[in-house]
Amino acid sequence: MSYKILKQQTAAAKKLGVTIKPSKVQGKKIDVFKNGVKVASIGAMGYGDYWTYYAKDIYFAASKRKAYQARHNGEQKKIGSPGYYAWYILW
Repeated sequence: MSYKILKQQTAAAKKLGVTIKPSKVQGKKIDVFKNGVKVASIGAMGYGDYWTYYAKDIYFAASKRKAYQARHNGEQKKIGSPGYYAWYILW
């Protein structure tokens, strides 16, 4: 089963100068491409992300985002890393 990419995620990817597609890597949600070259696979299948939680409950999504960002703080500073793309596209 592939992950359904949402318009908010596509917009976030565009701001970062990348494109995204459902991942072909087993267990991952999204593949990130820069200039047509794959640079990362992000998000583990079986786990939520901000936008999947947001569709169900905005307040719950906000609490999950806060917890994710506390656990992964610093990853967003490594530009081009999978953690960077996950931070800005999924969360």
